[in-house]
Amino acid sequence: MSYNAKLFSGTGSQYLSEAIAQKFGEPLGKVNIQRFSDGEIGVEFQESIRGQFVFLIQSTFSPTDNLMELLLMIDAAKRASAYKVIAVMPYYGYARQDRKDRPRVAIGSKLVANMLTAAGADRVVTMDLHAPQIQGYFDIPVDHLDSSAIFIPYIESLNLENLTFAAPDVGSANRIREIATYFESEMVICDKHRKRANEIASMVVIGDVTDRDIVLIDDICDTGGTLAKSAGLLKEKGARSIRAFCTHPVLSGNAYENIENSVLEELVVCDTIPIRHHVGKIRVVSTAELFAIAIRNALENKSINSLFLRSRMASKNI
Repeated sequence: MSYNAKLFSGTGSQYLSEAIAQKFGEPLGKVNIQRFSDGEIGVEFQESIRGQFVFLIQSTFSPTDNLMELLLMIDAAKRASAYKVIAVMPYYGYARQDRKDRPRVAIGSKLVANMLTAAGADRVVTMDLHAPQIQGYFDIPVDHLDSSAIFIPYIESLNLENLTFAAPDVGSANRIREIATYFESEMVICDKHRKRANEIASMVVIGDVTDRDIVLIDDICDTGGTLAKSAGLLKEKGARSIRAFCTHPVLSGNAYENIENSVLEELVVCDTIPIRHHVGKIRVVSTAELFAIAIRNALENKSINSLFLRSRMASKNI
């Protein structure tokens, strides 16, 4: 290959980085990430990256060591005279802390953006930020990929008769409406009210779901409580079947039990975060090809517009 590009992986995303590198057509570069006895992390590139485009692949899910690894890799790459350093973050941690909605709270997603920029990142490639406006926290380019490019072919393969899309909350209604428009289907909204994080106080369904095959779409599945409760309520309202699609499988706490014991037919997730337990209702789809294409297009200064739902809609004259 004639391009001066090298791909490296942090320890948290090794499984996905290998798949991306295979789709990209180049092996992962060699980097030594060591941990000292007190837990401190050290990073050393074991090959020359002078004058190269360096793509560092690491999702920043818990623990925060994954974020620290990425920051140290960026710093090491800049100090090794890399031409450009691109942080490829399939899952952007702290994205749910995107605004000051209560007094005296931190805006974690802005802090992470500041740290990535200060460390020396020239560009960020990520997928399905919890709030798209987080892109505005950066003063460097952000390529924000959309999991619809992966989920839509899967949904099409199901050949559901009375397909109806459900938004898990009012905030995601615009995105779900786009997908429903693409399929020429109806949509409903599960409006929920929280008293505190990860705990739903009440929920209502806006719209008719009688005898419908429901597809719920969300960006993050954390404890699975929202999905399980939404699915149960939709079933009570007369839905024939309920499936859920979530980009980032955080799956903390009792999430696996909540999903397995719910009325969901299946939960389809991306591999931006590794699955800790494989249970019957969870299906994993790969993001490797999508990220490989985005990396190549960034390298060749090509548009990534074709990777988005709006490009598919334009081809269908919607």
